[in-house]
Amino acid sequence: MEEKYKFLWDYKLTNEEFIRILDGRLKKGRLDRDWAAIRLLEYGSYENIVQLLGHKQIVFGWKNWREKIRSGSRRRGFDFLVQWLTEMHPERLIGE
Repeated sequence: MEEKYKFLWDYKLTNEEFIRILDGRLKKGRLDRDWAAIRLLEYGSYENIVQLLGHKQIVFGWKNWREKIRSGSRRRGFDFLVQWLTEMHPERLIGE
């Protein structure tokens, strides 16, 4: 059995359901794509975030999610990542 994502500790969701919500293929009440992205950005490991969202989605979704991230250090970290990817590695924003 696959281990449940640690950032879903307080939700009765499977990893597959979370991925479907994140991809916009499933909505459960108030749990929609933005909720999933914010949840992942707030509580996920960097590895999970890049694996599930990818650099392109992080950069292009950040302006919509930024103000909803409660942790100031996470906001600053993603501000840096988005700027760094945009300025130094735009090739990572193609495809995905």
